[in-house]
Amino acid sequence: MADQVRAARAADAGGRAEVVAQGLRAYRLLVWMWIRSTLAYRASFAMMTVGNFAATALDFVALLLMFSRIDALGGFSLAEVALLYGLAGTAMNLADLLMGNMDRLGRRIRDGTLDTLLLRPVPVLAQLAADRFALRRLGGIFQALLVLCWALAHVEVEWTPGRVLMVPVTVLTGAAIFGAVYIAGAAFQFWAQDAAQVQNSFTYGGRTMLQYPPAVFGQDLVRGVIFIVPLAFVNWMPALWLLGRPEPLGLPRWVAFLGPAVAALLCTAAGLLWRRALSAYRSTGS
Repeated sequence: MADQVRAARAADAGGRAEVVAQGLRAYRLLVWMWIRSTLAYRASFAMMTVGNFAATALDFVALLLMFSRIDALGGFSLAEVALLYGLAGTAMNLADLLMGNMDRLGRRIRDGTLDTLLLRPVPVLAQLAADRFALRRLGGIFQALLVLCWALAHVEVEWTPGRVLMVPVTVLTGAAIFGAVYIAGAAFQFWAQDAAQVQNSFTYGGRTMLQYPPAVFGQDLVRGVIFIVPLAFVNWMPALWLLGRPEPLGLPRWVAFLGPAVAALLCTAAGLLWRRALSAYRSTGS
């Protein structure tokens, strides 16, 4: 009996791995299709990428204007705020590039075009994430990376191998956290089709909030983005460790290293929520 249970679990795990591999394969092919379509009009692509770069740069210009009148914000210097900006911006723009079109799901549910995705032998999540893949968003990633590189060169940090490694790990962890929020927000749209702006409040709104030091916000809000929607692990917690600053709520120092575990937990929860929402979908009837 125990052998049969183990065999069933192994078969189930193998089936899930095959579904994931199929989804990644389909995502790669769909993304490549959209990239080829975009590069067919190279001048347009170049202008849109530059426009995306300029649009995302306006947030940092606002910070520069602010620091032209002050020396510190919440106890953080310009370079330290730029570090927060660069980490959050790079992570968010990377997630936006890979999964930013998930907010179209509500529209597809309303007009019935989601049903066409269900008929294809490809995971729906892969199709939605790759839909109209916007390569122009590379402009936003490049802009945030430039700010991040400038900040890393100007912050007063004693760089060790561990601190150097923390930077790319933080960016990837932040992208995974925002990706989980995209998936969870899309799943929520199965029950509330007009909830795209709710999702955007946690993604784009969360990025804007994380660009500022936690000291400028109330402790209740800080608790919320640590324990409820843990966006603080996108940049606040690891950045505070890098800069040698105390945790906003007096938490132990090792909390800064929980980012990958938090991201894994959020991605798992978002995946389960997505499966539950998709299985409950009953079409529009049109």
